[in-house]
Amino acid sequence: MAPPKKSKKSKKESRKANNSPNEPKPIDSDWWDCFWQKNSSTPGYSVPNEEAEGFKYFFRVSKKTFEYICSLVREDLVSRPPSGLINIEGRLLSVEKQVAIALRRLASGESQVSVGAAFGVGQSTVSQVTWRFIEALEERAKHHLRWPDSARMEEIKSKLEADFGLPNCCGSIDATHIIMTLPAVQTSDDWCDPENNYSMLVQGVVDHEMRFLDMVTGWPGGMSVSRVLKFSGFYKLCNSGDRLDGNSTTLSGGVEIREYIVGGAAYPLLPWLITPYETSGLVSSMASFNTKHEAARLLAVRAFSQLKGGWRILNKVMWRPDKRKLPSIILVCCLLHNIIIDCGDKLHPDAALSGHHDSGYGEQYCKQVDPLGENLRENLAKVFTKAHVEQTSLSK
Repeated sequence: MAPPKKSKKSKKESRKANNSPNEPKPIDSDWWDCFWQKNSSTPGYSVPNEEAEGFKYFFRVSKKTFEYICSLVREDLVSRPPSGLINIEGRLLSVEKQVAIALRRLASGESQVSVGAAFGVGQSTVSQVTWRFIEALEERAKHHLRWPDSARMEEIKSKLEADFGLPNCCGSIDATHIIMTLPAVQTSDDWCDPENNYSMLVQGVVDHEMRFLDMVTGWPGGMSVSRVLKFSGFYKLCNSGDRLDGNSTTLSGGVEIREYIVGGAAYPLLPWLITPYETSGLVSSMASFNTKHEAARLLAVRAFSQLKGGWRILNKVMWRPDKRKLPSIILVCCLLHNIIIDCGDKLHPDAALSGHHDSGYGEQYCKQVDPLGENLRENLAKVFTKAHVEQTSLSK
């Protein structure tokens, strides 16, 4: 005898019983073991054999720093949306897996499809998770990127003087281009930079540890570096005396040196921003100053190389990004860069870019010279002249 046919009613009841909205779904808590087994031997990756280093290779942070990042965004990721997100197996994505997906997307710059395949989730899930993470960290990690208070600034100045011989120096400034493609309706000369790429500029000031103290972005790549500076809030604060106008230091001979930062030839020479001497016709004091200045200036260059190397979404050509959202992505990458430093963590050795962060871009030059800035630079050059004389007399 044939088995009795199931009624349509019984099928519906069965479906309802198996998908009860009140039944809690298991949380995807074993995500790391699954990810490691699936991706540790993927062709094309130079994954370290040791699991802890492998974790840092994929996500740029140690497990301890990863847990700290999760603690910052946990409340936001749990509460929005209330129902949570599920993977293809029907399990809720844990906060840890959501953070891992977002970090992997930012760290690798790989497509949402590729990142999703590595975690067993769809492209739309990667997109939603990454943006929710960016919004949460942008709000919850603000304290990791701020201008130092007076005590912290004294420490920075002391370190920079010890390392580079520059008294009362507060940091180094540089800028970089984030290259992107744009739909035809959004293309314009404003966004086309000197190398004929569509790009967005990022300006950053860093300290002796290459930590970002101030950053500004959102400006079109067609602008010059010096123009971006003049449109920034940082410029306005410095010009009004609300920043870089703390304690002056008095050198022997009664010469006062005010607070300042160092920048390359693309920047104007200002009372609080010191650029190098032009290379032609240098006397020894100028050449000595340029050498010390360049060593300190490279802090910002190296910081951007680490930023774009660690978070490679910034180093790849972005495919038609939302220009309103891109500044948030850039800011969150800067926050992650600082969190790594603040947590005593280090990037995986092969993360930082091996070359310049703006590879292929020619150096810009700014001819603007403020007399007060010129006077400060001359006084700083005299510091190295005196130091050279004293060192010579001691060696005799």
